[in-house]
This record gives sequence, C-alpha cells and structure tokens, in this order.
Amino acid sequence: MGETAAPGKRKRTLLSRLARRVLVGLYQWKGWKIDLARPDVPKFVICGAPHTTNWDFIFFIGATHKLRIRPSFMGKISLFRWPLRRFMFDMGGLPVDRAKRGNYVEAAIAAFAGKEEMALVVAPEGSRSSNGEWRSGFYHIALGAGVPVVPAWVNHETMLGGLGPAIMPSGNLGEDLAKIAAFYRSVMPDCDRFKVLAEQAQRLIVEARND
Repeated sequence: MGETAAPGKRKRTLLSRLARRVLVGLYQWKGWKIDLARPDVPKFVICGAPHTTNWDFIFFIGATHKLRIRPSFMGKISLFRWPLRRFMFDMGGLPVDRAKRGNYVEAAIAAFAGKEEMALVVAPEGSRSSNGEWRSGFYHIALGAGVPVVPAWVNHETMLGGLGPAIMPSGNLGEDLAKIAAFYRSVMPDCDRFKVLAEQAQRLIVEARND
C-alpha cells in the first residue's frame, strides 16, 4: 500500500492528467448544479447514491474537483499491474485483493491510517440494478478507521447534486443508516431507493433490539 503515496512525490502521468481533464470537461458540459460544502474533516468516506447511471462517476469527479477534493477508490489488484499501474495510482486508486475475505475493509482502514487526508468514494448499493438496499462495507471502513460518512447524491432529472453532513459512525449500523436515509429522503423524497434504504435501517434497528 506504500505506493499509494507516490503520486504526491512525482509528476502524475500524462494519461492520468488528460483523463482527469476530459472527465472534468464532461462534468462542465453536462451543466450540473451543485449544493456542496467541503466537509470540515481531513478524512472521510463518501457514499454516492443513488447509483443509476455511469454519469454518476462523471458528476462526482467534477464535483470533488470543484471542492479541491482528490477522491480515492478501491480497485481490483489486477488493475494495478503494468501498464495501468501508475495510471491507477494517479487516479486515486487503492489496490485490494478481493479474493481474500475481509481484505476490502482491512485495506481501506490501513489506507486511512497511512494518510493525513483522504476521501474514499464508495457506491454502497453495489450496482445500478440494486433495489436500494446498501451493503455494510462502507460502514465498517468508516467505523474501523474512525472517520465520518459523508452522503453524496445526484439527481439526473433536476441536474442537481451535493454532499450531506458528516455522520460519525456510532457502532449501531441501523440507527446510523436511518440518519443517512433521512438525509437522502430530505433531498430526493420521491426516490424509491431511499425509501427502501429507510426500511432497511428500521429492520436492522428491530433486529438489534431483538438480539
């Protein structure tokens, strides 16, 4: 994981600089409006939702660029081999061997420990075909690293998106997920996925009380 610090000590590759310019250019061309405030913390997990189109990635690249946040992401270790190795690191990638159980969370926690500033972007729904329920990996990363979760959203119908408040994990997944769901429903009340997320949170709260 030590090589993740390398981009800060050398000039980024031409390919990565060109790729970032293209992505930011696409963001500006689409004309999104943003309701953003940079979190007043040096390290945090950004949860992007709802994940319904590949344009989500373009939005978050452009939005974080505007806030001078250089986002990180987890990628399969196979992508960090030649000839893509330097490019992946320069784009903010962090390698993870998904063949090892629990390595995704452990690798992310270790990466946070080794950096003074870090914004890890996670798509907690997993895929665009999700019904709205979230996987818990993002939460265990934030809890283990001792960093807050920052909910990020984008509405492609209104072309508006933004970042929510930094929510520090308490150790109670259901209750914290309910807080996150409440924020999302306040900005996108008609999104069925966030209704499912709120229901998932309540189910987890009930299950925790019955244990």
